[in-house]
Amino acid sequence: MENKTLEMGKENRKLSGTFCGHAKGFGFVKVEGMDWDVFVSPEDVHGAFHGDFVEVILKNPDSQPGEGQRPEGEITQVFGHSITYVVGTFQKSKNFGFVKPDNPRITQDIFVPAERAKGAVTGHKVVAELTDYGRPGQKPEGKITEILGHVNDPGTDILALIRAYELPMEFSQRVLNQAERIPLAICPADMAGRRDLRDWTMVTIDGEDAKDLDDAVSISREKDGYLLGVHIADVSNYVQEGSALDREACTRGTSVYLADRVIPMLPHRLSNGICSLNAGEDRLALSCLMKVDQRGRVTEHEIAETVIRVDQRLSYTGVQQVLDGPQEAEKGEYGALVKDILLMEEVAELLRRERQKRGSLDFDFPEAKILLDEQGVPVEIKPYERTTATRIIEDFMLAANETVAADFYWQEQPFLYRTHEAPDLVQMQKLGVFIRNFGYSIHVNGEGIHPKELQKLLNGIEGTPEEAMLSRMTLRSMRQAKYTTDCTGHFGLAARHYCHFTSPIRRYPDLQIHRIIKDVLRGRMNQEKQLHYEKRLPEVAKQSSDTERRAQEAERETEKLKKVQYMEEHLGEHYRGVISGITGYGFYVELPNTVEGLVHVQTLEGEYYEYREATCELVGRDSGRAFKLGQRVNVRVSHTDRMNRTIDFVLCEEENYGQGDDKVDCQ
Repeated sequence: MENKTLEMGKENRKLSGTFCGHAKGFGFVKVEGMDWDVFVSPEDVHGAFHGDFVEVILKNPDSQPGEGQRPEGEITQVFGHSITYVVGTFQKSKNFGFVKPDNPRITQDIFVPAERAKGAVTGHKVVAELTDYGRPGQKPEGKITEILGHVNDPGTDILALIRAYELPMEFSQRVLNQAERIPLAICPADMAGRRDLRDWTMVTIDGEDAKDLDDAVSISREKDGYLLGVHIADVSNYVQEGSALDREACTRGTSVYLADRVIPMLPHRLSNGICSLNAGEDRLALSCLMKVDQRGRVTEHEIAETVIRVDQRLSYTGVQQVLDGPQEAEKGEYGALVKDILLMEEVAELLRRERQKRGSLDFDFPEAKILLDEQGVPVEIKPYERTTATRIIEDFMLAANETVAADFYWQEQPFLYRTHEAPDLVQMQKLGVFIRNFGYSIHVNGEGIHPKELQKLLNGIEGTPEEAMLSRMTLRSMRQAKYTTDCTGHFGLAARHYCHFTSPIRRYPDLQIHRIIKDVLRGRMNQEKQLHYEKRLPEVAKQSSDTERRAQEAERETEKLKKVQYMEEHLGEHYRGVISGITGYGFYVELPNTVEGLVHVQTLEGEYYEYREATCELVGRDSGRAFKLGQRVNVRVSHTDRMNRTIDFVLCEEENYGQGDDKVDCQ
């Protein structure tokens, strides 16, 4: 999409959009269909509440977004409110109370009359329904509708986040009753008309703690290549469109994986039971059978309704051990499968090379694995290791998703695609200017950029001190992937056709396209069905994209919260980390366990430090001492803020620490 400009004069400078507040009092109005937002200063907010749908009058209607100019405006009218309640911490006074919102974008406390406090006391996490949104000089007002627990009670912190993001936890009795009527085993009638693949050797490969196993794989060597099978649980056989189960799944959109719990899209009876591809049990599946040649290209394929039986459940750890030492593994529990595992590695490598040839991007950020005790307190944080074993499954799932999407695109059937638009031209030009300061370049022409350019950049920075920072900046310069009914391609994967087919237990779009696939396979895709899907799919695409964003934000905020909670127990301790980001107000340091904290410029004593944007450095004005990306420094944990989910470090000047130690004594 091209960056739209503000081609309007004073007589036509009114816009409408959603107000997004900021903790410092200012905010932005997001205008639908535009790539830019309108900045609103604190004095021009005029009492608008975060999430309000507002009218904004532009102060500089001739500005050109993306060319160094920022549209600025004044809110003149509030059309409606999207936020009806807030989650926060209650503070009690003699005759009234206040709720301090957890969401920093809501900048005002909520006044609560004593008779509407529901017995809440200071320190309670509460849900407050808004009864008045306030106005300049008058605070918003509300009433307590739910007390979640005290801030120090186990699990209250996560429960508050769940309520704040409006994540549905409990299933209604009607949904549970419907799930209870689903049998625990498949019957002969379920298998009618399906290909019987129960004599094929196939396995699931997942993390040790996974419970919903929705994909199995099989592999064999053919005379002209390989036969790769990706077998996905046929959830649509049990969740009928329009049923209570289906409506609930659509509303949830996705399973949500928080630090201490999973909020599933489907009840456990399905997700961990009849729909889970448990070893040794007959299961219904949709199988994508692909012939892969020696160059890693899928030359033929078949999509079929099948009945399968997984031979063995494998773990990523166990598969990696086989890959690291196949001769020793032949004597262990995976002995009979060692040849298949090695063949999987061979095929995955071919598929990956073919993807990389066309420019597919691979962002390899360290994800955090947070271990909690029974009270939900984090006891260890460490990087989640991405291994060859995890990449094998990623490569196979990507191949199946592309194959299925291409099949239905060429059939010209109504379908739900996973699309990723090309980056905004202005954003890429800004990225190009920035990375030039580090000796890198990307070719951006008037039509945009090819993914191969970004692939070359990511390959070039691999292993360098600035890798993490430039990788994140590259990712942030790109658009977010979403679900659409039009197949416009996936820029990040450099794929013309892509969909989500492989996870129907935890993602609603996968479940939806399974129904479409089965209607086509069974010859039921008549004109009436096509019209039905053409009407329904745009709604599903928007709902699924929205719930995905919500889940990602909740998961990210939960992780930040637990990291802060973990570092609360390590105040005063010293660590060695790497400078991961630099701003005018300080620099961020990332520890080996993925925890990141800020060294504020005000704590750098002795002289004044200037921020040099061109080289992304903080430089001492007198000494010339510089702090640069990738520089290894020693820090002390000085402060944590659970409310704002931030961690502060101070620089530890002593350099005499033990070689190889991540935790150091600098006192």
